[in-house]
This record gives sequence, C-alpha cells and structure tokens, in this order.
Amino acid sequence: MAGKAVAMMAIGVTLAAGCTDGAAIGPPDQPSGGRVPAGIGYSADRLQRALLPAIAGYHQVGQPQSGDYGSLRAVQNLTQLQRQVRLDKPQCAAATRTFAASPEVQGAPAAIATFEKGLGQYATESLLAVPDRFAGKLVTARVPASCVAFHSRIGGTTSAHQVIGAARGRLGEGSRTVGVTTVSGSSRVTTWYVVLRSHGYVATLTLYGPAATRAEAERIARTAYEQAERNLA
Repeated sequence: MAGKAVAMMAIGVTLAAGCTDGAAIGPPDQPSGGRVPAGIGYSADRLQRALLPAIAGYHQVGQPQSGDYGSLRAVQNLTQLQRQVRLDKPQCAAATRTFAASPEVQGAPAAIATFEKGLGQYATESLLAVPDRFAGKLVTARVPASCVAFHSRIGGTTSAHQVIGAARGRLGEGSRTVGVTTVSGSSRVTTWYVVLRSHGYVATLTLYGPAATRAEAERIARTAYEQAERNLA
C-alpha cells in the first residue's frame, strides 16, 4: 500500500516534470567531473553503482533496480497506475506520460533506488543515460499555467494537486526544482522533485511525504549529484 501511495504521488510530479512550453528555467552551471567523450554512454550497471548507497536518517527499501528504463519494475508499476487515473483537465493527461512514453527513454540505461524515513516519507533517486539534447529538454521544461492546479481520480478517491514551487537551480549543467501538494480527504502530502543534467546522464531526486521540504530535497539532490560525479567522471 505504501508503494502504491508513492507511485500515486509521482503522477503529480511527472506532470510538473513533463510539461514544457519551450521556456528555459535557468543557466547551466559547470560540472565538477570530467566529460564523457561524445557517443559514449553509461551502462545500467554503472549507473546503479553511482546511486547513493545511503541517506542519513533513511533506510533503503528493497534493492536498487537497473536496466532499460521501461523494463524497471518501479516504472512499469507507475505506468500501470497512471492508466487508471482520470484527470479533471484532460489536456494535461498527455503531459503526465510524456517522459515515460518517449522511445529515447524507454530503452535508455537507468537505475533507481528508494529510501524510507518513516511516517510516510520517501526519497527516490534515479539516474538515466540519455542524449544531451533530450537532457536539455528535461531541465528547461516548466509547468503550463493551465496545469498548475488539477484534480485526479482513481477508483473512488479524488485528490487535489497544486504546484507550489518551480525554480531553476545550478546543480551540474543545469537543474530545476518543482513542488506539488496533494490533498486527499484529510490527508495532505508534498512532493518535491529535483532534476539535473550532467555529462551524459540525468539525475532526479523525488522527496515525498507530509513533512517533505524543498530544502531537504535539494540537499539530498546535491549529495546524489556529488556521488554520481565521483563514480561517473
């Protein structure tokens, strides 16, 4: 049940991450590690070894997953759940699936690890090897005004989602942070999503829970970036 709740919250995060109107979020920063020569990427196994081995105050949930992005169990579970979701703004539905549906992403080497803090708080890190042109689109995306607030329904449960923050960052060669609050009945949770690009890969850090904060999400994302740079440079 907890895993399903995490996946459900990712619907709002994917919406915030997948929409773009072509406007750039912010200027790139300089990476700390050496560049990978053009045309050379990373294997899924190497990406898995570059994931955070631990996060202070959290414990790892299961084992990290690696392989082609579309083959990962976590991705398949989320895709299946998304098919059950109905939005009050159908025009935003395609945006929630843009990232997962892209052929460039489905076959891309990837690795994912999830950590739990307790009291319903989770942190998920993913690393994905994609071409620079695609990585740039992920970092320069932004939420259209029409999709800043929306409602979703799955079965008999309706949830209200609100984008509460979207800002540029300076991790790697460019990053951005997006926050989404979700209210279902008396339950209120927040998801913070940080995406960054560096030489040959995209890293994402998703922090979900009733006490999730932007500061913690960005702190973990920076630690994840430093870990990846040490192992992928």
